[in-house]
Amino acid sequence: MSFNPPSRVRRGHAYSADPDQVADELYQQLWQPDCSLVLLFVAPDYQLDKLAAALTRRFGDVLVVGCTTAGEISPDGYRSHSIAGVSFAEPDFFAVVQRIDDLHDFDLSDALGTVMSARYSLGQKADFPLDRHTFALLLVDGLSAREEQLAGRLARALGDIPICGGSAGDNMRFERTQVLVDGQFLSDSAALVLVATPYPFEVFKSEHAIRSGERVVVTEADAERRLVTEINAEPAAAEYARLLGVSPEKLTPLSFAAHPLVLNVGGVPYVRSIQRINPDLSLSFFCAIDEGIVLSGTRATDIVDNLARTFRDLHSRLGDFQIVLGFDCILRTLPLHQSDTIARLSALLVANSVVGFSTYGEQYQAMHVNQTFTGIAIGYGKRHHG
Repeated sequence: MSFNPPSRVRRGHAYSADPDQVADELYQQLWQPDCSLVLLFVAPDYQLDKLAAALTRRFGDVLVVGCTTAGEISPDGYRSHSIAGVSFAEPDFFAVVQRIDDLHDFDLSDALGTVMSARYSLGQKADFPLDRHTFALLLVDGLSAREEQLAGRLARALGDIPICGGSAGDNMRFERTQVLVDGQFLSDSAALVLVATPYPFEVFKSEHAIRSGERVVVTEADAERRLVTEINAEPAAAEYARLLGVSPEKLTPLSFAAHPLVLNVGGVPYVRSIQRINPDLSLSFFCAIDEGIVLSGTRATDIVDNLARTFRDLHSRLGDFQIVLGFDCILRTLPLHQSDTIARLSALLVANSVVGFSTYGEQYQAMHVNQTFTGIAIGYGKRHHG
């Protein structure tokens, strides 16, 4: 039996549809003395302007950051039409946030300035060295199609500070996704949060789709629009359907969720998920695809066993978890809702103290990925002091 010190992390979950009432419920669950950061993962069906105002009235000067979701991961597992949250408090967790607007114009010099400002502000707060004790969390408008550029430039600017996060969702409507920062829900924006803690943590990723079968070449694509028009010099959807052994008209969102494509970089797999098939048989992806890259078909391993193994490995290095911030691609669970697998997976998340959301894409270090579970696990382990 392990004996851990009291945690300065609180988890919460609220269902009320009324913005004032749900803000009250979240405040009661999440507020704590010396609260330094509140993260909220919000179903898109709320009146978001009224909710933002209600949260500001409750939490005052406390840093409140979040985004809309394609489903919430609460202390009770997978949920929808609700708000899941977590709060952190000093002196165990110091936090700052930088709001990023106009995502299409965000270049490397902007990234360097953003990170420099965040590091300076965090250094003014934390009473221990930032090196090796700081992680970054990135929440992004999930319909901005700018995650690759953001993650790549911020990772370069952050240097040794690990980064991960998720792309905001809107319950598969693909109409409007928003980030909560500076007391507002905003589109075409992102929030970069830096957290310094003396406790051990690890940024991780886990995917259950592994490379299998035929390799194909993207022969015509528009990376900026995340559009693939040709694979193996054939119409993209027709060639993808051939890989699956079906006709193009049989392709559905469940087909895409069950059979993603994978890109290998240095022996590490990065899943590339298809969003939709277009009338001209081109394929729209959830992340950028360049001409000339080689993709492989995939087969699924057991999603629960795969993630359980990831958590066991993390436990061996971090000890018991105080919290796992989890960013879980909606396409991972979409095919599971007609089976008991979703209940098993939900129970695994509960057992490992996960709070987070179902995303439209995940950030892991410099990469934007799909059909992946990324996260930040924070243990008790041995508290470091420098």
